[in-house]
Amino acid sequence: MIKIALVTGATSGIGRATARILAKNNYKIILCGRREDRLSELEKELSEFTEIHTLSFDVRDKKAVFESINSLPSDFSKIDVLINNAGNAHGLDSIQNGDLDDWDAMIDINVKGLLYVSKAIIPRMIEQKSGHIINIGSTAGKEVYQNGNVYCATKFAVDALNKGMRMDLNPYGIRVGAIHPGMVETEFSEVRFKGDSDRAANVYKGLKPLKPEDIADIIHFVVSRPYHVNIADLIVMPTAQASATVVNRTSTLK
Repeated sequence: MIKIALVTGATSGIGRATARILAKNNYKIILCGRREDRLSELEKELSEFTEIHTLSFDVRDKKAVFESINSLPSDFSKIDVLINNAGNAHGLDSIQNGDLDDWDAMIDINVKGLLYVSKAIIPRMIEQKSGHIINIGSTAGKEVYQNGNVYCATKFAVDALNKGMRMDLNPYGIRVGAIHPGMVETEFSEVRFKGDSDRAANVYKGLKPLKPEDIADIIHFVVSRPYHVNIADLIVMPTAQASATVVNRTSTLK
């Protein structure tokens, strides 16, 4: 049976790589993102493999989230897999020097956005008594690092929400799990440093970081397990990374 997966943050990084691997493995895909031009490009690319539907909205916009998801046509309405991938980091400042707009953006996207999308889809899964929710967290949701303060707090919230969702949805046979990546080379650092590409590049200097495709491959593995198997919580880091602050940058690990 062909399953339907909805992927937020599908226009770049882990979301885009996940949409690609699922499309090539017989899933119908609902691509969600803010950038309509990228959505169109990805829809064209993946239509070669499967049926695609696009939804353009910002997860921070509660009204847009519910209107968009409620607008799904009947042949895309039974969502089997939700990948809560949309998320961002903004700034790397000490708590006393933090930018309030950065704080709002991270809380609104990483926490409230995840909640809005989940709230719009969970009733469908409860009605069908099946579904699989994958929340993309971070190693920043497992340990706090200097100047990570609010970003880490939002990812700790994702970790807590993942556990709470799994408990609350257990009676309905809905699988819930989280994947917490370490250093993945995406647009993440460029967004965090507000377009400073040199500073962003230094984040991965001297090591081989994870690629979005590495995480996408793991997501596909997780969602393709037999239904009685739920991978509840998974941390993945590049070999060169041992913790948030312990990284081997000797360039010997290729």
